[in-house]
Amino acid sequence: MDEVAGAWANFFIAEVGAAAALSGLVIVAISINLQRILSFPQLPGRAAEMLILLVGALLACSFALVPRLAAESLWRRNPRRGVIDDGGPIVIQARQIPIMKTQPLSWWLWRHLIVLCAGVPVLVGGCLLVAGATGGIYWVATGVMATLAATVWNAWVLLVEILW
Repeated sequence: MDEVAGAWANFFIAEVGAAAALSGLVIVAISINLQRILSFPQLPGRAAEMLILLVGALLACSFALVPRLAAESLWRRNPRRGVIDDGGPIVIQARQIPIMKTQPLSWWLWRHLIVLCAGVPVLVGGCLLVAGATGGIYWVATGVMATLAATVWNAWVLLVEILW
């Protein structure tokens, strides 16, 4: 498995940088528009969801770059990371069910879909890697890239759409 991680080193390096930069962007977006975000009951949870997903992607990619820890951290712990990445945002969304009644259904469906598209591939990939299927790394990579795409969209919401 170490040779698989080594072959993916450039990908993980790029994703660590992207996840770190996007984490900073989300934090800046939150700090710039904090009062406005707090005035919408669903937006603090949405911001927290994106930070959970980004930190998860950042940690997975960072651990994959550590020699000798790559197998332990990426392969064996990835299923747990997938559960955390999906579980945290789902708990946040479940706590906001009363707010959903005041919002268009399409907003909530997209929000749930984004979280699932980012977290489920990591969970599936981690399970495949634990089972010995090196192809699971493609699932992990898909989850990391989906996380970054979802974060860009949500950063847009927190920076620009909130002002409309």
